[in-house]
Amino acid sequence: MRSIQFILLLSCLSFSALAQSNLTPAQRDSLKQATVADHNNMLQQLGIAADQLRKGPSGNPKDPNAANSSEEKVNKYILPDPLVLKNGQKVKNAKDWLEKRRPEIVADFESEIYGRMPANIPAVKWQLVSTKDTLVGNQAIREKTLKGIVDNSAYPAIRVEISLILATPLAAKGAVPVVIEFSFPRSQFNPGNVQAIGMGSAGEPTWQEQLISRGWGYAVIAPASIQADNGAGLTHGIIGLVNKGAHRKPEDWGALRAWGWGASRVIDYLETDKDVDTKKLAIEGLSRYGKAAAVAMAFEPRIALGFIGSSGAGGVKLLKRVFGEQVENLASSGAYHWFSGTFIKYASKLTADDLPVDAHQLVALCAPRPIFISAGSPEVEGQWGDAKGMFLAAVHAGPVYRLLGKKDMGTTEYPLLGMPLIDGDIAYRQHAGGHSTGPNWSTWIAWASRYWGL
Repeated sequence: MRSIQFILLLSCLSFSALAQSNLTPAQRDSLKQATVADHNNMLQQLGIAADQLRKGPSGNPKDPNAANSSEEKVNKYILPDPLVLKNGQKVKNAKDWLEKRRPEIVADFESEIYGRMPANIPAVKWQLVSTKDTLVGNQAIREKTLKGIVDNSAYPAIRVEISLILATPLAAKGAVPVVIEFSFPRSQFNPGNVQAIGMGSAGEPTWQEQLISRGWGYAVIAPASIQADNGAGLTHGIIGLVNKGAHRKPEDWGALRAWGWGASRVIDYLETDKDVDTKKLAIEGLSRYGKAAAVAMAFEPRIALGFIGSSGAGGVKLLKRVFGEQVENLASSGAYHWFSGTFIKYASKLTADDLPVDAHQLVALCAPRPIFISAGSPEVEGQWGDAKGMFLAAVHAGPVYRLLGKKDMGTTEYPLLGMPLIDGDIAYRQHAGGHSTGPNWSTWIAWASRYWGL
């Protein structure tokens, strides 16, 4: 059994990169070694030698092995048709999609990329820690701090408590829409006011203030309270609890599915809270949490709207498109924990061309519910996340939305920087800022208002 000291260290690291700066070199080295050991364990289970694992390109454009950032060098690729069954027959109507094709796509994502959720996940009991009337900016809110205590009676050595903050307008007369965000609620590393990823741009209110002033609320989940954001944590958190401290099997779920499971458990709680209109729930996240938000929406039908920020590879960027981050980067010891172990084989024995699914089908799994895809400027955010690859995934999800009677983006032409494509149920905007959803919040709120009628 891991030492108590290591478990405490792991929980500290799991909050955010901010926490890593508080670790000693020896502690960071210990976590790195544990991650590499777990990664090697998965390689052994897959029968993949370390030298068979291809190295991914560098995110530094000055490096000799820099990732491709030129459209002229993009490879030719073939995307699987979301409306053609595995037997070659075409999907003709919504019934075919829901009963035949959608389950095929779900099965492929579970077996090849994100992993399968186990059947024996323990129950969560929610506890209200505190309630207070306070301010976010100049907006009056009622703020509830909660924790979701996971039943660990089957394996008491691992304890999982989901951290959640829920804020609703103090002046609200009834239940309000709520945006669920994967981010960092208050922690031992950030004891002050909530400062979640995707804060407002300079000169405008934060996203929290914008939502509250609109009469909506927000819920901030700490993903790392569900599952640590590193390979060392795979024998801990909800994944480790279910496995009773053992290593994962290749098709077991990774952190992205685990975080999505946590969002579903938050929705379970919200359905009991009279201050929340659970017919009007959205999910938002940036970067790796943008990946998590997309995965959560694809698998959780109670999420009505999505706001997917700079999710890149493993999120809503086309994996078969050689531009920016690649499968090989995701299969490395730094990111493999987000996915199932089986995903690693696409960076070794197989390639991205062999994937049976791609990101356009992840977007399609969200249909017919509206989804907004956000990206930053290539000059500020960089090219690593491949904003055009995310746009193209949205384009190729369009046929599924149309089949279900919804509107696609209305164009296949990549828009100019700052131009919003918000007339359809798939929306897209590449703002002029950096790695943030901040500059797109006001656009998203205006777009979301069409659906929520507020």
